[in-house]
Amino acid sequence: MTITIDKNNEATVLKIEGRLDTTTAPELENTINGEGDALEKLVLDFEKVNYISSAGLRVLLTAQKKMNTQGSMELINVSEEVMDILEMTGFADILVIK
Repeated sequence: MTITIDKNNEATVLKIEGRLDTTTAPELENTINGEGDALEKLVLDFEKVNYISSAGLRVLLTAQKKMNTQGSMELINVSEEVMDILEMTGFADILVIK
């Protein structure tokens, strides 16, 4: 998995590529936490994410809880395969997906 960080005036965008699973989820969690408490809007670009496991879902839930207290978070460009997983697990109802 690779993560590219793009900061602009509106948001911090994390472009994620590859699998978000047990092996790679800690890297995403560390990247999000590394952005600090000043983070107001977090956008996760899932265009090139082809799989998400329960470990990846846990990171998304933790990030959503964090951002609920200090700003907002949204997922964009979610593939059909990943969206199916988000819908089956109920995460589609918890997360902001555009």
